[in-house]
Amino acid sequence: MAIVRLAVDATEDFDALPPTMRARVLGVFQLLQQWPKVSGAKPLRGDWAGHYRIPTRGWRIIFQVVAPAVIVVRIKHRSQVYEE
Repeated sequence: MAIVRLAVDATEDFDALPPTMRARVLGVFQLLQQWPKVSGAKPLRGDWAGHYRIPTRGWRIIFQVVAPAVIVVRIKHRSQVYEE
């Protein structure tokens, strides 16, 4: 079982989410505790190499795995997440 941790940016992203989306993201965090048995996660390339993404209703949760932890680095809408 993996430990899910949030980076500072991800914590700020989470706090800014609408309440209904916050509940969905908490559900994804529960799934991430089962890493590597998580379906729907895709490895990223380019500037985000070494990270994974998991989508939920137009939002992207970007994370990396540093065993035994899964570190969530960003939670952004798909139109904004890759701009930074």
